[in-house]
Amino acid sequence: MVKLNKIYTRTGDDGTTGLVDGSRVSKSSALMQAIGDVDEANSAIGLAVIALGDQPMAAALTRIQNDLFDLGADLATPAGTDEAGDDPFAPSEMVLRIVPSQVERLEREIDALNAHLAPLRSFILPGGSAEAAALHLARAISRRAERSAVGASETQPLNPAALAYVNRLSDFLFVASRAVNQNGAGDVLWRPGATRD
Repeated sequence: MVKLNKIYTRTGDDGTTGLVDGSRVSKSSALMQAIGDVDEANSAIGLAVIALGDQPMAAALTRIQNDLFDLGADLATPAGTDEAGDDPFAPSEMVLRIVPSQVERLEREIDALNAHLAPLRSFILPGGSAEAAALHLARAISRRAERSAVGASETQPLNPAALAYVNRLSDFLFVASRAVNQNGAGDVLWRPGATRD
């Protein structure tokens, strides 16, 4: 269990921050950018949860928020080796990792939501309802988190399941925004060139 008694430690005053294994990296590193973007996506999802109130979608999003804490811990834990030496991203009692079943759960939820949506005949604008707009904002931020994570993976190994999760997350948030927009009936369609003189 996490226990935080002291909020500031002064150890980051030199512009570095600690990873799970005790190593330190620059706060401006690609890895820390990815971790920060995941945190921002989580915060945006929190706003969507509040906007949704008692709707069932709020419970799914709260579960995703917990997954995103797992994802942040995963990104902050450098690749290691398991006892057999063949999986540098194996979870253990002391190492928290995103696992394929978390990605598969998102895929099942995407498919279930998408089955009830009106077919898309145009790109849609973020909006329609306050709840959908909040989900679209979270989607856009999660896409940035994915880009940051991919960028970080170009300089150091990252868990493939973590990268897959953050990719599926934006897909989930897209279909979730349509689901809360009356299963797509409340979507605002893009009208190409509509504002030209």
